[in-house]
Amino acid sequence: MTPGHDVDVSDGTEPFDVAVARAATGTLELFNAAAILAPSDVHVAQRLAALGGVTDETAQLAAAFAVRAPRLGHVCVDLRTIRHTASSDFDSDDVIDALPWPDPDAWLEALSGSGLVGADRPLHLEGPSLYLDRLWHDEVAVAEDLKRRAQNAARDVDEGLLARDMAVLFEVDGDEDPDRLQPTAAAVAVLRLLSVIAGGPGTGKTTTVARVLALLDSQGAAVSRPPLIALAAPTGKAAARLEEAVRAEAQEMNVDDDTRSRLLTLRGTTLHRLLGFDAGNRTRFRHHRGNQLRHDVVIVDETSMVSLSLMARLLEAVRPDARLVLVGDPEQLASVEAGAVLGDVVGPATAGATLSNAVRDQVGSAIRHRVSEAAATDGPPIGNGIVALRFVRRHRGAIAELARAVQRGDADGAFDVLAADGTNVEWLDGSASDPSTDLSVIRDLAIDNGRDSIEAARAGDARAALAALGRFRLLCAHRRGPEGVTTWTRQIESWLTGGIEQFSTGADWYVGRPVIITENDHALQLFNGDVGVVVRGDDRPMVAAFERGGDVVSVSPARLAAVDTVYAMTVHKSQGSQFHTVACVLPGADSRLLTRELLYTAVSRAQERLIMVGTEDPIRAAIERPIARASGLRRALWDEPG
Repeated sequence: MTPGHDVDVSDGTEPFDVAVARAATGTLELFNAAAILAPSDVHVAQRLAALGGVTDETAQLAAAFAVRAPRLGHVCVDLRTIRHTASSDFDSDDVIDALPWPDPDAWLEALSGSGLVGADRPLHLEGPSLYLDRLWHDEVAVAEDLKRRAQNAARDVDEGLLARDMAVLFEVDGDEDPDRLQPTAAAVAVLRLLSVIAGGPGTGKTTTVARVLALLDSQGAAVSRPPLIALAAPTGKAAARLEEAVRAEAQEMNVDDDTRSRLLTLRGTTLHRLLGFDAGNRTRFRHHRGNQLRHDVVIVDETSMVSLSLMARLLEAVRPDARLVLVGDPEQLASVEAGAVLGDVVGPATAGATLSNAVRDQVGSAIRHRVSEAAATDGPPIGNGIVALRFVRRHRGAIAELARAVQRGDADGAFDVLAADGTNVEWLDGSASDPSTDLSVIRDLAIDNGRDSIEAARAGDARAALAALGRFRLLCAHRRGPEGVTTWTRQIESWLTGGIEQFSTGADWYVGRPVIITENDHALQLFNGDVGVVVRGDDRPMVAAFERGGDVVSVSPARLAAVDTVYAMTVHKSQGSQFHTVACVLPGADSRLLTRELLYTAVSRAQERLIMVGTEDPIRAAIERPIARASGLRRALWDEPG
């Protein structure tokens, strides 16, 4: 198993205060008092031990770490390495080293004979890695389903028609992208039952998806009927963005009117809704292995946010003969729940295509271009469906250079970009909470963009207000604290009050207030993460306006039950969005949320301008601290050594 840096990557919340489990005794009490185990970890471990009649303290400690693992995003815990990867809220190695850590061999032996692991037991031990039994079954199911699907090519492909359609849809691609990875990814998605289109912002993922859909529509129409297609994503916001992107591409693509019409009717949906989520049963869906989806093609965008358990349910529900296309950026933040499925699936393919010789020749015929021989040949079947796009089609200058340096873990290269003059990246070398740090550039941006949005809102021009709102966003790692969203929301409101005539935030609702939905509202078709703005209504004092599918919809503020003001937002909440200008405020270097993935996600939200606020220490700490969630999925898919 892969030991990981034991970092809490929940959803931007502050590290919890040290809370003591009242019933904790002995070893569990010591690890709880050191803020390594939470009370919930202790209570569940004690309950499991009581049910199994287990009195051995080391076995109980192992159970507590197994419970703790998914709370921190891990699928399992490696008992041989946890002492060296665990972190405490005290952020002190001395605290961790002083604890009575069991000898790994003795620990595994005690656990094996405890009655907590084995068939029909709550825990599963695989080598040195300990799982909650349900997560073990999910990981095995996902690995088996993906490997089974990866071994099979699609049976219904007219390769001559595919080559002709590819020549039309990708006629101008060759000069821009010498490796022709975008058409390669499209051809793979048509030829294989499982495909992955990976890549960062601006690499053409959704453009490729739209062309895949056009190719598949052409294939189906030529044989019998166009395929039944599902567009899905883990969040409502991401599903809406996918729908909008496909529709926009459909308007521009060189396809016949019937294909265009069918693509324009596609609707995005959340994975939960696609699978038939039952609010009365949070672990089961209406669609499963015994009642699978009717769809011939299932596209999943923002797959990096899909947890292991949700991926297991999805794979159960997709027909064995249907195409499954996973789309996303494996380098950005993973699901807030257990697992980093997309990263595990893509694995070594981030460095380039991993197509077998046979598949590479087949794809080469389709795209009329020789696929690079730099790819590993005849490796595990999972590699035959994965293409990682690398060519950035939207020029982003130093922002793209910084993102690549962060991806590589190249701190010195990142600082070279940050220190350069005259680029679209500006580094404010200082702590945001230090009064001596000059934040005037952020203040001016916040006031200028706020004024544009507020003036448009006062004029009742919702579209202009939303456009102005999307031009600038301040991102934070934390929700609370001196560098958190709450503090910065108050700061920006203070700047706006002083800089904009007759602006006041005294009332709960006011014209110009930017809002973010914090809970899905299916009745209103508004989803967690959707951003809107309060504007003057035609016949009402104010309405909340949101963009949906290129249109603007208005909702009475009284109907919005779960909203926050969104002058600033967490990096986690920003996933799936991009802004013209981003100001990223970093916390101190001791923040457990500072990781390479968080910094990369923040940097890659900026389209044209990035302002980084923080000293060298937190930036370097983030770049040098990748999240490596403990999981056995990558090893199972890629046949890597344990």
